[in-house]
Amino acid sequence: MSVKVKVTQQNPNGFNKYTKSFERKLQQTLNAAGNLVQRSAKESILTGPKSGARRGRHTASAPGQPPASDTGFLANHIFVVQKKLEVDVESRADYSKFLEFGTAKMRARPFMFPALEKNRNKIRRMLKL
Repeated sequence: MSVKVKVTQQNPNGFNKYTKSFERKLQQTLNAAGNLVQRSAKESILTGPKSGARRGRHTASAPGQPPASDTGFLANHIFVVQKKLEVDVESRADYSKFLEFGTAKMRARPFMFPALEKNRNKIRRMLKL
């Protein structure tokens, strides 16, 4: 599961010098935006309120809350993948999609899209020229 931002362009002749500089700055900005989303997703898992069922020493998250961390595996498997004029924020835990979207027997505990939404305005400001 990932959140993607991709920029495509056509390069008119004579603008190579400016295009390279622009691409470099844009890539840095996209990477910073990806890091914001990654950090927010991890923080929501590790520090968010947990008010679901208690099982032994673990308190689960309630439906609609970010997942509760038990071992840290989910938070430790959220990565920013940099590509040319694109950045992906990926959660590589096999069960990520079940938490984000829910299943027939479990309501969603989203953490990726809320992280993007939390930072949407900041990312828009970063991308303004």
